[in-house]
Amino acid sequence: MKSLAGLLIVALIAGIAYKYYFSKMESEGTGTPAQTIDIAGVKNDLIGIAQAERAYLAEHGSYASLDELVSSGELTMKRTNRNGYTYSVETADQTFQVIAHCPTATYPGCKNLSVDQSMEVQSTQ
Repeated sequence: MKSLAGLLIVALIAGIAYKYYFSKMESEGTGTPAQTIDIAGVKNDLIGIAQAERAYLAEHGSYASLDELVSSGELTMKRTNRNGYTYSVETADQTFQVIAHCPTATYPGCKNLSVDQSMEVQSTQ
């Protein structure tokens, strides 16, 4: 009888720890597994666009818009969005910023992501 009570107490503690662990993960903004997959895909797209910007700069001496990257063949994206995220490119003489605009209607509380010539993906507002 004591071993059964001990087993129930251990199971209860494990259940509480499990619930606490996953509720903490959601509150930190990781979201659902589908959202996590979408964000990983968006980050990969941002890096791909940034690499295309670098290649375009090496060949043409300037940065380009998203449409110019696609039409020049530097970027082979079939679509300029991913599950509600839309992409835009802002360029200047020696800098660029690629922004993934978050679909707040689909993912309330999400943040835009961006990458620049440093090739580091960051959250932005």
